[in-house]
Amino acid sequence: MKKIAIFVDVQNIYYTTRQAYGRQFNYRKLWQRISAEGEVTSATAYAIHRGDDGQLKFQDALKHIGFTVKLKPYIQRSDGSAKGDWDVGIAIDVMETAKEVDTVILLSGDGDFDLLLEKIKKDYGVSTEVYGVQALTAGSLIKAASTYHPIEEDLLL
Repeated sequence: MKKIAIFVDVQNIYYTTRQAYGRQFNYRKLWQRISAEGEVTSATAYAIHRGDDGQLKFQDALKHIGFTVKLKPYIQRSDGSAKGDWDVGIAIDVMETAKEVDTVILLSGDGDFDLLLEKIKKDYGVSTEVYGVQALTAGSLIKAASTYHPIEEDLLL
């Protein structure tokens, strides 16, 4: 049975599905789809901790589905901008996990991950899959993935 690791850039998926469809992503449906393809040996969702009730319920729902939720504090800068970027953390975890699985699945549209996917394909011979909103996913990321899955209505709540 194929061993699969899932990595979710929660902020990216939240904002891109909201922008493109005005709806939220259905993580349970994704889990069902991926588990039909093999054994999910690792599933991590990377999110920002703001501490509000809605967000805590969402994080609990992710944990109930089977995800490990990693949180970074939400930082509000004095100029009004915010920070809460997980790119380096995701990259480190992908590099460590890619040695142990057959497939790495990344949910993000962020083109910064294209080099990461190229590297793990080359170094570990893993298959890489990306789920992202097509109009908001970097072309370089789509190209770097072994398989690209556009997020469409069937994966939305």
